[in-house]
Amino acid sequence: MQGMEKSHRYRFYPTSEQENFLRRTLGCVRLVYNKALQVRTQGWYERQERIGYTQTSSMLTGWKKEEELNFLNEVSSVPLQQGLRNLQTAFTNFFAGRAKYPNFKKKHQGGSAEFTKVAFRFRDGQIYLAKCSEPLDIRWSRQIPKGCEPTSVTVRLHPSGRWHIAIHFDDLTIKPLPVNENAIGIDLGVTSLIATSNGDKIANPKQFKKHHRRLRLAQKRLARKQKGSKNRDKARRKVAKIHLQISDSRKDFLHKLTTQLVRENQTIAVETLAVKNMVKNHKLALSVTDSGWGEFVRQLDYKCRWHGRNLVKIDRWFPSSKRCSSCGHIVDKMPLNIRDWQCPECGTNHDRDINASRNILAAGLAVSVCGATVRPEQSKSVKAGAMKQKPKS
Repeated sequence: MQGMEKSHRYRFYPTSEQENFLRRTLGCVRLVYNKALQVRTQGWYERQERIGYTQTSSMLTGWKKEEELNFLNEVSSVPLQQGLRNLQTAFTNFFAGRAKYPNFKKKHQGGSAEFTKVAFRFRDGQIYLAKCSEPLDIRWSRQIPKGCEPTSVTVRLHPSGRWHIAIHFDDLTIKPLPVNENAIGIDLGVTSLIATSNGDKIANPKQFKKHHRRLRLAQKRLARKQKGSKNRDKARRKVAKIHLQISDSRKDFLHKLTTQLVRENQTIAVETLAVKNMVKNHKLALSVTDSGWGEFVRQLDYKCRWHGRNLVKIDRWFPSSKRCSSCGHIVDKMPLNIRDWQCPECGTNHDRDINASRNILAAGLAVSVCGATVRPEQSKSVKAGAMKQKPKS
């Protein structure tokens, strides 16, 4: 029996010996990753040769035998191999157009190390890493379900100096929620984070704006510190702690909101937004990134799969804001500054966001029931392509 893949993240407090070992492990992972990235980059630009994971894994064996890199043998070999696999994944995403070219890892970024099942033990509710005799002092904010064994753990050092561990496992206890007939459409926004087809609006907490003054002051102090000094390192950690507080607050709010939506509704329709393109507009970039639309949809996606709910993503070109939800009339233009409008066809007064969420719900139900397309241009192209096909002889 195979369950759903889940991951729980906890904060832990290593002893001085464990911290020394983990920092050396992160340093070795970073070194191997950067050396492999340099080799792959040089191989392509100098010889037009594509070097893959298999070749870099063989190189790692040779690096361990070099006298100046002998310290690589002092840490577990599993995180080093996992680092090479992560590099291979980064190149795969780059060649597929899903990500930019991989960057070199830097020490001040913290770093992470992944330990697979052969490199750790889970015994009596405690985690023992390879080459560590004592268990990690983990703050168990929630327990792993009974009967579930961790498949891998990832240790991460945040730039603020905090240690976290992510425990990955297959959850055999998770069950679908009771089926109901509720369906909801969601329109994403900036002032109101979401507007629902039920007529509700959830205000955007704007976590970055709350801490912007503190962050700006901390960044000013960091800029005035001498490079390489201990005071600069302390100031850098203060900036990182504020960023972490902003990120944690935003994720906590989104988790509570998405969990409530998934529990209450059987079908959820949401629009698909090109967030990467929208942040290119410097006037909207800060508001868009502070809203966390991508994280909101990502959480809805996997929570719906966990609990047997239906998530329908509407095409980004669907005119949800310009279409009247009463009669279906589509107006020519709808600037962002217009928040309320009246339909020239039927005279219905609309709140821009509520009207869009109702159109998204209607389109989502059409897609989920009969597989209809919500983009007229797409239908025309499909029909045209079918007409161009040669008739069967």
